[in-house]
This record gives sequence, structure tokens and C-alpha cells, in this order.
Amino acid sequence: MEIINSPHAPAAIGPYSQAIRSGHLLFASGQIPIDPATGKIDATDFTGQTLQVLANIKGLLAGTGLTLDNVVKCSVFLKDMADFPTLNPLYAAAFGDHKPARSTFQVARLPLDALVEIEVVAEYPA
Repeated sequence: MEIINSPHAPAAIGPYSQAIRSGHLLFASGQIPIDPATGKIDATDFTGQTLQVLANIKGLLAGTGLTLDNVVKCSVFLKDMADFPTLNPLYAAAFGDHKPARSTFQVARLPLDALVEIEVVAEYPA
């Protein structure tokens, strides 16, 4: 097991790691829309927050030599399921033709009152 800390994504805001590599898999902690440059959630709308979350995931993956094409599973947590139709085109644009497995949940509350959080599992090439 290897603890992953990437400067290309926000630092963990609690007692956990940004990601853990175990064998050929990378288990990334959920990313919320914290801008790594400011350490704050700057976007107030769902689209802006989702784009920041996706950028954070890309940054975390890039710091480990991976891309979104290596993602095998996503778990998406929404404050409001009414944002689901807005999520899909943003998510599709980020992943392109690659379509990892995905679950989406509405939750009561997210850290720092974010509107969206996404966690991923990615696979290192054999």
C-alpha cells in the first residue's frame, strides 16, 4: 500500500490521504470543489463546482501518472439530485468516449457545504 499526495489537487482537509495505491488500483478520496491555489471553494454554482471537482480529479491522477482514461469507477455525491441533468454533460465532456462504471447519490450534506463530490477508482496499466 502506498499513500499518494499530489500537489496538483487540494490537500486533504481531515485525517485521510488524497489517494491510496494498492497493487494496480488507485483509490482516490472524494474530491470537492476546493481550488488548490486558494484552498477555498470559489465557485458558487453547480457547473463551476463540478468543473473544479473534475479538474481536481485530473490533477490528482496526473500526479500519479494516470488520466481519466484509467478510471474504472466513479461515485458521485450530489447535494440535490435536481442537478443530475446538469452533471451529465459536464461529466461526459470530461470523460469523452471513456465510460467508467458510476453510481450517483443525493446526500444530506457534503464537506464545506459543497454541491458535488466525486471519488474515483483508477487502474494502473499492467
